[in-house]
Amino acid sequence: MRLTKITTRTGDTGSTGLADGTRLGKDHARIAALGSVDELNSQLGVLLAESLAPDIRAVLLQIQNDLFDLGGALALPTQDMFISSKVAWLDEQIAHYNADLPPLREFILPGGSRAGALCHVARTVARRAERDLVVLSQGEAVPQHALPYLNRLSDLLFVLSRCINRTLAVTETLWQRDK
Repeated sequence: MRLTKITTRTGDTGSTGLADGTRLGKDHARIAALGSVDELNSQLGVLLAESLAPDIRAVLLQIQNDLFDLGGALALPTQDMFISSKVAWLDEQIAHYNADLPPLREFILPGGSRAGALCHVARTVARRAERDLVVLSQGEAVPQHALPYLNRLSDLLFVLSRCINRTLAVTETLWQRDK
């Protein structure tokens, strides 16, 4: 049993504990990055509550597991255990899912089907998690492959939103300049 007690009351004064026992203020950049990664994982959980193609569902579940690994790596700042193969896997998924999509001649507006729109929301949360990690990296060490992972993940979520909308036969709405 990993979690035997959920309410510890140790955070009641505005600090929280890392996996190594270090206590940080809840306003610390590391906690902000951890929170954004956790929020991203939760947003993917909302997306997974939708009806999705089995292959996309499997990809999103793998990403959720990877995000738990990333959270663990952020919670243990002295151990860089987030491996580069996770970034390579995202690159493979981007190439695979983007291969059959029509090229974009203009930006698209986030939206489409409910699942496609939720994927866009997850993409923006991934971008925020990336920004929070950049802030943390300016003062502390971060897992070496974490920034590339979050950068690629937001790209993959963009591609997956397009795939989801295409599978559901929902037309993408193109941005119209000066509207």
